[in-house]
Amino acid sequence: MTAVNAGAGTGREPLDADRVKHLEFIQATIARLGNNSFLVKGWALTLAAGFLALSASQRSWVVAGVGVVPLLCFWFLDGHFLRQERLYRRLYDAARRPGSTVEVLSMDVRPFRPEMPLRRAVLSDSLALFHGALLAADLVLIAVWS
Repeated sequence: MTAVNAGAGTGREPLDADRVKHLEFIQATIARLGNNSFLVKGWALTLAAGFLALSASQRSWVVAGVGVVPLLCFWFLDGHFLRQERLYRRLYDAARRPGSTVEVLSMDVRPFRPEMPLRRAVLSDSLALFHGALLAADLVLIAVWS
């Protein structure tokens, strides 16, 4: 059974080849954004560990304080990728429906932006737990060494 004929016999209208290709493009974008988010977390963890280790070895609150700046930047960037991923998931959901008003091959997520503010993505549970823990470790060292 091909992807175009997947709906045959199930009471659903099969999607045409252009619509299937559109969904594949959106899915590839979602996967790329998820990968970017994973890489940002890796860089944030590596950099935070480096600043924390250097701060502990030098017993310097300044080094720990400097480590807060890139950590906050990585947190914001990770939130941006999460927001974009959620926007493209909404686009995918709208484009997959039979009779969709989404233009075929459109990658425009602007209609979904009001539903997903950046603040909500940045402060999501998953990002707050990960980046918040690194920030808390930095703040503890700042308090200990100052």
